[in-house]
Formats: sequence, structure tokens, C-alpha cells
Amino acid sequence: MAVDPASFRDPAGQVHLAGGRVFRTVQPVALADYEFVRDSKALLPLEEEGRVLGAEEVDAAHLGSHAPAGGVVLEHRRIPFWSYPYEWPFGALKAAALAHLDIQIQLFEDGIALSDASAYNVQFLGPRPIFIDTLSFRRYRENEHWAGHRQFCEQFLNPLLLRAKFGLPFQDWYRGRPEGISAESIAHLVKWRHYLSLGMLSHVIAPARLQASAGERMLGSAVKARTRGLPRASYRAQLVQLRNWIAGLAPKDTGKTVWGGYAGDNTYDETEAGEKKAMVAEFVKSTRPRLILDLGCNTGDYSALALRSGAAKALGLDADHGALEQAFARAQADGLDFLPLYQDSANPSPGQGWNGKERKSLAARCDQVDAVMALAFEHHLAIGRNIPLPDVIGWITSLAPRGLIEFVHKNDPTVRKMLALRDDIFDSYSLDEFTAALKRRARIVAQRTVSQSGRELFWFDRTA
Repeated sequence: MAVDPASFRDPAGQVHLAGGRVFRTVQPVALADYEFVRDSKALLPLEEEGRVLGAEEVDAAHLGSHAPAGGVVLEHRRIPFWSYPYEWPFGALKAAALAHLDIQIQLFEDGIALSDASAYNVQFLGPRPIFIDTLSFRRYRENEHWAGHRQFCEQFLNPLLLRAKFGLPFQDWYRGRPEGISAESIAHLVKWRHYLSLGMLSHVIAPARLQASAGERMLGSAVKARTRGLPRASYRAQLVQLRNWIAGLAPKDTGKTVWGGYAGDNTYDETEAGEKKAMVAEFVKSTRPRLILDLGCNTGDYSALALRSGAAKALGLDADHGALEQAFARAQADGLDFLPLYQDSANPSPGQGWNGKERKSLAARCDQVDAVMALAFEHHLAIGRNIPLPDVIGWITSLAPRGLIEFVHKNDPTVRKMLALRDDIFDSYSLDEFTAALKRRARIVAQRTVSQSGRELFWFDRTA
């Protein structure tokens, strides 16, 4: 019986994983609030709409010695892939923030508030955010302040502002500080024009000054303000004002990115693109993956094709922010069960947080991925990032038991551009080296040339 390393901080209960099943304990300290929320039935419409992850009370014997004395044991359905806020595109973080606030505003009418505002309490099913932490819901206490305001700002609002107001991607900064981006950090970027924004004043500038001040007088004023309490109408108005502000945010840097236009501007002609798509469709129809991973997904063309061909769900990884925004918007607009995430594949998300285990590495979260596509991808690591070709093949094949890998020759126009301004130090980069590395790890099921420059597409089944 494994306790999820991400749930150890919450005294109200922990998450336990056993045999592919997900259980959550409700400790006695949280039982009254849990029962109030459960008996109100206010969560039922949200669960039916897929906005909140449902939970069923089960026999405590499932947890054996881990069962809480005097508490309750719940069971949740399992999320296919666990992602983190520092991997989400701007559009996904915005959708998660709005979902979080909409849930709070709706439940506020039923006398229910949230005890915290962690972005890690939201996951995604395709492009749809879903709230997963049952124990965050509790009875609203008259005249209380929003306990999760600072956390919401650090984990939702401030990363969004970093991109929307200053044109800076938040993902790498956020990953370096998984608890979120502080108001003090954002305040260093503020210009005088930002003082004209009520939102910036209320949620960034004033909190930054308060947090930076060590003066007892200012701290005492803050304590007095909290002691006086916040009327119910003001609490709700704060949520609504913040929701309306976030709804209007958009990325500031919306110009052309390196690969954002690749789907419509690449080296394939119509016939070649058809050959490639035919093999992708053939692979997916034959293997019927439950979750397919698309490395270098760009705007999601091949993820969408995989879904049309029989894949149940698709997960995409890319490092181009423009392409990712297009991919996420496409998934939303077309109702695709496709989640595109930010990932630098030469520096994938590591295990981090407390003891290096609180947030799992990318590789550790791929346990439900059963197929991988690496199309026009390997040369970006082998040539672009100087990673030895056998290591690239080893990493790709480690992510799923079967898949497609495209090999791009040195005489390909894309590779020639990559080598135009640097020395060609890649003497061992060849089709023979690629094929030998792949055969050491997998059985080649099929191989097909898909371009005039000799691009080769390999269908593999991993042997170890």
C-alpha cells in the first residue's frame, strides 16, 4: 500500500495507491466538514458535469492498517496522466484558474468554501480541467477571509500575469519554484502604468509591499484587518472580480515562434505528408493505444490523427509556446481528448519537491502510456542538443512499449539548416547507427521511406 508522496502535507487525509486503485482517507479532524459538504449534495452537479472528481465511500478494510480510526475511506477513479502547472500552456493554466474560481463562486451559495487554492488540486482530462481534492471543500465560516488568496495568486494569477503583462513564459520559472511565483517577484517588473489596474494593485502590488515589510506596524494592521472579518458579499465580490480579470488575460507575446507555423510550413509535399499520415493511421488502428504520447507534438496534427484512427487519449509534449497555445486551443475547440504540455525533452521534468518525490518525474508518470510517436523529432535532440543518437533512441523507447520513430538524414533541408552555422561534429549520425540502436532495444515491425530526402519512419515493439 503506497501513500502518494504529494499528499503528505494535508492533515485532513492522504491519498493511497493500491493495485491501480486510488483511495483517499478522511481523518477525524476533517470529518465534520466532509459530512457537511457530502450531505449538502452541492458537489453532485459538478461531478456530473465533469468539473469535480467524484468520490465513493468504500470499506475501510481496503486500506488495512492505513485506515483512519474514526474516519472515512473514499475511492476516486484514476487520472490517466498526472500533469503539473509548470507544464501547462498559458491557455491551460487560465482554464484551470477559471475553473477553480467558478467552482468556488458556485459553491459559495451553498455555504461551502475552499480551505486552500493549490493549482495542484486541478488535473486535466484532455483540455478539460477537473478539481480533484475532495478535502479542500469545507463549511464556509461567517466573516472569514479567503484563506487561499495568496496561494491562488502565486500558483495561478502571477504565472499568468508574467506572460500576459510582461511577455515572459512562466513554465521554467514556475518549475524552479513549484510553490508558485511570489508577488514580490512580479512587483519587480511592475511599471507605473500597472498602478492604474485595480487588479494589479489589489493582488500584486499591495500584497508585495505587505510581504516585503518587516515592520510590526504594517503587520499589526494586517492582523487587525483579518480580525475584523470580511462580509460574505465582499468575499464573493473578490472572487468574481478576480475571475473577470483573469478571463480577459491573453499572452502578450503572440508573434511568430520557431515552430508555431511548422504544421503548414514544412519540407513535406502533399504526397509525402499522405505517406506519413497513412503509416501513423495504420499503426494506431493496429495497436489501439489507450494513451498515446506525441513527442514534439507541435500544433497537434498527428495527435488528432491518432485520435481519429482509434487512440483513446493523446498526450503531446513540445517546447514551442506558440505551437502549444495553438494545440490547446485546437483541443478545446474540436473537443479532442488531447492534452498538450510544455516540455524541454533535453531537460524533462525531474522528480522534485520534498525529498525529490513530491512531484514525479516525467518518466515516472508515463506508466499508463502504451504508445509513443516521435515524428520529425530525434534530430532536434541528436543534432540540436548534442545528445548521442543511441541515448535519444533509448529514451524514446523507454517511454512506451511500442511506437513510431522518424529518422531524418543529414541531407534533409531541416538538418542542413541546423548545421549551417555550426561545425558538423556528428560523424556517427547515420541511418545505420539509428537502426542498430533501435534494434538493441526493440523489434522493427515496419519501415517506410516517407520523403524525397529519405526520411524513414520506423514502427517498433520494445523487447525489454
